[in-house]
Amino acid sequence: MKLGNVLSVVGLTIVFIGASVSSFAEDSLQTPPIANQLLSAAQQAPQSQEKGQQVNDDDINRFTNTIVLIKDFYVQKVGDKVLLDDAIRGMVSGLDPHSEYLDSDAYKALLMTTAGEFGGVGIEITPEYGILKVVSPMDDTPAAKAGIKAGDYIVAIDTKLVSEMTLQDAVKSMRGKEGSLVTLTVIRKGEKQPLTFKLIREVIHIASVKSKMLDQNYGYVRITQFQEPTAKLMRDAILDLKTKNNGHLNGLILDLRNNPGGLLESAVQVVNTFIDSKPINKYKDVIVYTEGRLPEAQYTAKASGTDVLNGAPIVVLINSGSASASEIVAGALQDYHRALIVGTTSFGKGSVQTVIPLDKDHALKLTTALYHTPSGRVIQNVGIVPDVPIEDLKIVNNNTDEELAMVEPIKEYQLKNHLAGTSATSNDLLNSKSDLKLAEDDFQLFEALKIIRTMNTMDTIYSQASK
Repeated sequence: MKLGNVLSVVGLTIVFIGASVSSFAEDSLQTPPIANQLLSAAQQAPQSQEKGQQVNDDDINRFTNTIVLIKDFYVQKVGDKVLLDDAIRGMVSGLDPHSEYLDSDAYKALLMTTAGEFGGVGIEITPEYGILKVVSPMDDTPAAKAGIKAGDYIVAIDTKLVSEMTLQDAVKSMRGKEGSLVTLTVIRKGEKQPLTFKLIREVIHIASVKSKMLDQNYGYVRITQFQEPTAKLMRDAILDLKTKNNGHLNGLILDLRNNPGGLLESAVQVVNTFIDSKPINKYKDVIVYTEGRLPEAQYTAKASGTDVLNGAPIVVLINSGSASASEIVAGALQDYHRALIVGTTSFGKGSVQTVIPLDKDHALKLTTALYHTPSGRVIQNVGIVPDVPIEDLKIVNNNTDEELAMVEPIKEYQLKNHLAGTSATSNDLLNSKSDLKLAEDDFQLFEALKIIRTMNTMDTIYSQASK
């Protein structure tokens, strides 16, 4: 049987609405060696069945009789092709939330997503409890701008209940022409009533890497998805920040919040950017490995890079919208004690999917392995637990000295009738006000900045003491 190309899916295998899917980048359409080996082994291996699981004539008769009864007695006429597709779809969907039968329309949609852009609202979703759970909204998309959050549940699309739709129909309903309107009804933990969001579809443009300076000496890099060029873009961004800061950064905050994943190789390259492979000699230099039923489904990636930051401290921000490739990066840096993980526990998507074409118009997306961090931790259903848990709180600024004191300990310049000092006093005031603004805009990032300042101070003290 000629199976054609096999697409290895190593990012978050969920439905992507309104953006190019990083997990299905164009280069992944080439035949991956691991997936080919897996297919070859499956074809050559004898079909083993566990005791008590053998299919007998009664089982086959039950299946065929069901088809005959539906064709003869169902209230509406149903074609053989529809019944066959639904039978396969039901069989695969019973495996796990990420395995899926891709019929002609779904397969075309997947290929379209890998090839270009289309109108949408910019969210990643996964089926749960018969409705759709938002894994994360993409940055700078209609969903993110409207305030849809990771963990929200979409219960209706244009007043039609999601529970009465197939996943494919729900996806189609949220996609559409740029400029058109779609209304999502959402339930959210802590809200007594459903929330309604009216979104104008856009052509989604996702920049996988964003960067800026924080507090003059600290770099900030956000990765929104792990795409083919992400590691290089991130490295270039860090080098640019170092150049702007006289060739040195006191530390880096790597923001992986609401990052649904993407290409495994990209995640490995990102970890390689921060680890010196020669001196670590821990966990056999492994960054991530997978285990599956077949030996061919097992994969190991090892460190081979050099640290672009020369040992400067790193804080990695994660939340419940950080999944798959994001968890691989956070888990590896945490195991090697190269970074402090801050935020809330990640999504817990640690499975590998392989897309196997059945013919030119149909395919199966099957879970074939599970990810493990270098120390052997399983990511699936567990996620990455932060070293420093920080909830996403909201600070309201009343422009009072008391409010400023909540952000940083009170200082001399805040006291009544304080004596004027040097320009350093003004700088302290400026930094504190800047911190307050950051705390209002992004409390978790504000806390991460405080942590990395402390880490840099401790590194400096240790370095001086060792001289």
